[in-house]
Amino acid sequence: MDSDSLTVLLYAALLSALILAFCSAKLVRAKAASEPSCKNLSKHGGATALLCSSLRVLACSTLLGLSVASSFNNDAYWKLQLALGVFYLYASLLAAAAIFSSVAKAHLDFILSVAFIVYFYRDILPLGTYTWPIQDAAEGRVLLAKIIVLTVAAVMIPLVTPRTYIPVDPLQPMPIPNPEQTASPLSLLSLSFLDPLVLLAYRLPHLSFDLLPPLADTDYSQNLKARGFPNLDPFSGAGKRHIVLGILKTFRTDFVILIFTIFIYLACMFAAPIGINRVLAYLEDGPSTSEFRPFVWIIWLALGPLASSIAMQAYFRMIRHISVQLESLLTELIFEHALRVRVKAQNPDADNGPSEASVGADASRETLNSTSNSKKAVNSSIDLGRINNLISTDLRNLTELVQFPLLLFHMPASIVISLVFLYQILGWSSFVGMAAMAVLLPFFIMVSGFLQAMQKGRIKAADARIGTITEMMNVLRMIKLFGWEGKMLERVNVKREAELGWIWQREFFEVVANNINGLILIVTMVLTYSTFVNIVVMKQELRPSIVFGSLPVLEIIRTQLFSANYQLIQFIDAKVSIDRINDFLHNTEVLDSFIETEAITEATPELIGFRDASFTWSNESDGSATPSRRNFVLHVEGELLFKPKCINLILGPTGAGKTSLLMALLGEMHFVPLTPSSWFHLPRAGGVAYAAQESWVLNETIRDNILFGAEYDDERYKKVIHQCALERDLELFDAGGLSFFPICPKWRLIVNLDASEVGERGLTLSMGQKARITLARAIYSTAEILLLDDVLAALEYVSASSSDPINLTSVFIPRNGSLKSALETHNVALAATVADFTVSIGVNGRILSQGSVSEALQNDITLAEEANAEVEQLLDPESPKKEPVDGKLILAEEVKIGNLRWSAVRLYLRGLRGWLYPGLLLFPILFQLAQVLETWYLGYFASLYETGPSSSVSVAYHMGIYGLILFFDIITHWISDMLFALALMCASRSIHLELIKSILGTTFRWLDTTPSSRVIARFTGDMASVDAFIPFLFGGLIYNSIAIILSLGAVVLLTPVLLIPGLCAAIVGGAIGQLFAKAQLSVKRESSTARAPVLGHFSAAISGLPSIRAYGSQAAFVQESLRRINKYTRTARTLGDLERWVGVRLAVVGNLLAAIIAIYLVYFRKDRANNVGFSLAMSAAFSMRILQWVRMFNDAQIQGNCLERIQQLIDIEQEPKPTEAGKPPAHWPSSGELIVEKLSARYSPDGPKVLHDISFRVNPGERIGIVGRTGSGKSSLTLALLRSIYTEGIVYYDGIPTSSVNLDALRSNITIIPQIPELLSGSLRHNLDPFDQYDDLTLNNALRAAGLFSLQDEMEEGRLVLDTIVSSGGSNLSVGQRQILALARAIVRDSKILILDEATSAIDYQTDNVIQASLRNELKPDVTVLTVAHRLQTILDSDKIMVLDEGRIVEFDSPNVLLQNPKGKLRALVDESKDRDRLYAMAQQGGR
Repeated sequence: MDSDSLTVLLYAALLSALILAFCSAKLVRAKAASEPSCKNLSKHGGATALLCSSLRVLACSTLLGLSVASSFNNDAYWKLQLALGVFYLYASLLAAAAIFSSVAKAHLDFILSVAFIVYFYRDILPLGTYTWPIQDAAEGRVLLAKIIVLTVAAVMIPLVTPRTYIPVDPLQPMPIPNPEQTASPLSLLSLSFLDPLVLLAYRLPHLSFDLLPPLADTDYSQNLKARGFPNLDPFSGAGKRHIVLGILKTFRTDFVILIFTIFIYLACMFAAPIGINRVLAYLEDGPSTSEFRPFVWIIWLALGPLASSIAMQAYFRMIRHISVQLESLLTELIFEHALRVRVKAQNPDADNGPSEASVGADASRETLNSTSNSKKAVNSSIDLGRINNLISTDLRNLTELVQFPLLLFHMPASIVISLVFLYQILGWSSFVGMAAMAVLLPFFIMVSGFLQAMQKGRIKAADARIGTITEMMNVLRMIKLFGWEGKMLERVNVKREAELGWIWQREFFEVVANNINGLILIVTMVLTYSTFVNIVVMKQELRPSIVFGSLPVLEIIRTQLFSANYQLIQFIDAKVSIDRINDFLHNTEVLDSFIETEAITEATPELIGFRDASFTWSNESDGSATPSRRNFVLHVEGELLFKPKCINLILGPTGAGKTSLLMALLGEMHFVPLTPSSWFHLPRAGGVAYAAQESWVLNETIRDNILFGAEYDDERYKKVIHQCALERDLELFDAGGLSFFPICPKWRLIVNLDASEVGERGLTLSMGQKARITLARAIYSTAEILLLDDVLAALEYVSASSSDPINLTSVFIPRNGSLKSALETHNVALAATVADFTVSIGVNGRILSQGSVSEALQNDITLAEEANAEVEQLLDPESPKKEPVDGKLILAEEVKIGNLRWSAVRLYLRGLRGWLYPGLLLFPILFQLAQVLETWYLGYFASLYETGPSSSVSVAYHMGIYGLILFFDIITHWISDMLFALALMCASRSIHLELIKSILGTTFRWLDTTPSSRVIARFTGDMASVDAFIPFLFGGLIYNSIAIILSLGAVVLLTPVLLIPGLCAAIVGGAIGQLFAKAQLSVKRESSTARAPVLGHFSAAISGLPSIRAYGSQAAFVQESLRRINKYTRTARTLGDLERWVGVRLAVVGNLLAAIIAIYLVYFRKDRANNVGFSLAMSAAFSMRILQWVRMFNDAQIQGNCLERIQQLIDIEQEPKPTEAGKPPAHWPSSGELIVEKLSARYSPDGPKVLHDISFRVNPGERIGIVGRTGSGKSSLTLALLRSIYTEGIVYYDGIPTSSVNLDALRSNITIIPQIPELLSGSLRHNLDPFDQYDDLTLNNALRAAGLFSLQDEMEEGRLVLDTIVSSGGSNLSVGQRQILALARAIVRDSKILILDEATSAIDYQTDNVIQASLRNELKPDVTVLTVAHRLQTILDSDKIMVLDEGRIVEFDSPNVLLQNPKGKLRALVDESKDRDRLYAMAQQGGR
């Protein structure tokens, strides 16, 4: 017996003992500090871990006894046996200590592993050889017992022992750890810890989120933030370091493990070629050429690829883990950095890279480029489209970056090993093939370069299309109200066709690249084998063992080269994305409070105001505020101090800078000192509350929007509801329970009606309701300082002279501490009655006057005239509708249950065109047959050298036939790919067209209940899947299905008996796939559902950044972001593990089938080597195809969800479609006559009526004023005239019933200006004339009529002209300026009926007077004007006034007649005004 190898055990034990002794002090301290008590079994992985540890103690004790027994039975080696007894005694002691100590367990694993390896080499491996002796055979049955017990102790028990849960934060351990954290090594490798989840998913119709495994604390976004922010966040210690370096530092340990896993995978990847070569060599030459028995290579053939598959699954599982963690980390990082960024309009010039979420039309870019030669600004703005792109497209691209070990380590190592292997079996002929590959590879790289260029072009085209669609969705109500659906459809289709052109080019070059890739392999094989067998060159015989052993290796080389090119392209995209994220983190302009600036003079802590300060919207050198080139600068020369404990009033014309003054006070603008003693100060110790002019609400309930995270105080809350005039609004909602206001005896109102959701961006609320909720939020807060931006429009009935006790002063209810308020408004007369201090701003952003109200009026003549002329009665616009009983406004996106619906599949097949179906089946069958025939014929060619002398084999003849087969393969493959590309184009075009038509044709009700982000997601991510992933999966399923049938058929044709194991493997694989599909579909759908709230939270927060920062609520929003990210991460981690779960199991099935086939062919049938090689190759292909088919089938189920979601939007409710009979006469309308007979309306088919049998007549050219309180039906009437809601009755427009006219024709001839102005991104010209129908003269006349030029008469700079750039949504303009442009756009249309629905609510009175004069004097005489207004002065000179109440007309006559009725509603409103006489005079002048 050779004892040298046994001494290795003693050295291992000695090394372990020395390490333990050296670290004993540290071990004791660590045990005392961190080792848990044995009473707490959950910390050790439960009772199973304790049982396994106990069994290991027993096993080690048994080994000790067996070693002692062997020492008595073997006199020659008794000393060695006693030494081994000491070894096992030490192991027994370690096993006992391992119950309590992880350190002892690690040492025990080490020494037992060494022992197992030694005995495996000495006594197990010789069983598989012809000549090696069993070295410990003298021990007899004791040896067998030793090996069994050692295998149990060293291999089996460690593999099944649950791991100890170690919390990230010992002070806050998880109550229930994730199963992965306590899974045994075997469970971790096989992912069997997911078995209960998979089985549960199979039993349930849908696996809900609550049933998913808990999120591991290592994946908590809070813990990831603590781990990664110091390396990534510039404001947490990362400095200017590039984000890539921060990622590498954060995940350095994970990447080291990844690289180690790659080398394990490499070591096992060549097991199959080696095994096939050795098995076939045995069949060719018998045992004389091999030292190992055939079953060793068969086991090798089964276990080697299995180990390779497990290593590969482990690698991709870790990649997925890192990707999810990185996505979570960067999502939070981008969000928190966005909270620091200055809010300003996006620069359309800035190159944000290719995007699927960017906002902006090409027209705007072209206009900008043609009208501006200014220097391109840095990327210093914050834009919602850019942010969404960063956290969606860019983060998705960035996950490719974590796979860099494949490119840097796996690809070079696998090519080198492949070359060495080929040289061993083919000699230097392998280098001939490699040379041919090197010559052809540049052609592939060149085509790949073209492909990359095509991809960039496609992305730009997609960016243009999605920009147009995003803009369309932002203003879709305006598009429908203006009847622009057809023109918008044409514009989108033009963008789509341009994108499809790039897609076709991309598909073409992909086909070319794939065929060149296949050609590389073919040429390499032909040259390699031809050189090998050439009589002149090498004169070698081509054996089946050489053919079937080298084919897989050649395929490995080709795959690696192809993958390297693909991964390089992916890395380039990832680099672009990561550079964009890095640019956002390091180069985006942040608020002054986050950057180090020169020291400025400190103000007294109690002071509120400015001294010698100027402010811009950017810290750029040119001071440019926005891309419109309006160089707005706010100047405060001298000292401006607001008075504490009182109301301060800020006044000025539209666009003067009133909002900017508040923003400067909040620190939102860039501070530019004018003198060394300059300063500005806003004390925040007592809290600050801010109500923005452009009201901001969250997609939450009314109560949540008002509380805004504050504690609920019932009495205070009810007072706020009352003082902000929200009682009537709450009556319009049906959610919640019942209680009563105790405030006033005449109020017995429903209180708990505030559980209604307000919808995305408050889309279900009127502008006034959103403003009142925004005001209520500020009033409810306990802040000592309130900043209110033009909030008087929010109060339904506010008048200093009112007999009602509710007045402006009562709005500011008592609070703890002093109250300091700055109020910015257009309402001079009303606000002046309660203001103690007034600041007047001129049109150029300079302070004109400050002091008391009287002083301000003395210094500002215009202001004084406005105050003297002002009369205002607020008649708030109504809420569009009543809400559902449960308070839910936004319909939740339906989560489909079960498999992919046939209707979704039919949607795709319908677009493929029927004439393509035969070709899509025939040509894949032909090229798959050719590939099977290639493999068989090459084996047949090699077998000829076994049956006869080599001189009888015609190399040229057989290589010629082989070349013809290869040529047929290439041609049929190319035709098949081109047919699939053509089918892709047809399906993509058809589905997109159906979707865009459906969205443009839907009802207003559906738009009110559906977030626009959901629709945009269908046009971005889902259409991207239809354009790319669905065709890939569709073609892959067809290819793999045919390949599976042909591979199994080829094996069965040679060996019919193998049909049974082949079918069994297919059945088992299908069953595993079915289990996997059920679980994966549920988790994927939950993951998609969990992702949307993360994006929604981003959108809501970024839209209200000034409000969030003013309230100091950043921390609350950060916590909410972390919570939503955790929810998404929980689903994403589970989904990634499920994908690996199925891979491991299918690998077991495939490799077991290969082993069965090999055993049968070698030991039972004893077939010829070429047939055995062919069968093994086909079985390997069958196994691989089964795995690919299951994955593709399940991916198709998942990606098919996009078809289901698109189908949902195609099947939505639709407005009546245009018909030939609905086209009106060419001369219609010739006048603005309007006759309404018994008109009723409702917002849903089964909803309550909002208009009740209204009848009236309007003669051509009349001006009608419409008034009424909230809910009276004013806006409902305007929508009913346009058939935008469900109506009954008859409306005659110029003598023709509107119900008989196509909707586009009707709405094209009626112009409405809605409450909320909607603008497009691009030039001002583009906003007035989106479809280039009018000349500049017409557009300028419209601007003049709308009052813009009158407003700008006194402006020295920053004038709005046709070439001025308007940012997305008009964010670089004041609300008043937006309404002026919306009015000008309506004037351009020159309709016979013009409807103004609160169109001048945010415009100052001077501009309002100009607009009203223009409407009276510049419109054609036959144009009928319907004006819904909240200012009595706006409509009292109308020809007639309609007073609505609860959907009925209560008064309708000329103003003079109505005011003569002492009990009339209009007269009651006028009599309450302090300027009653002027209003009566206006009424007497009304009429024509």
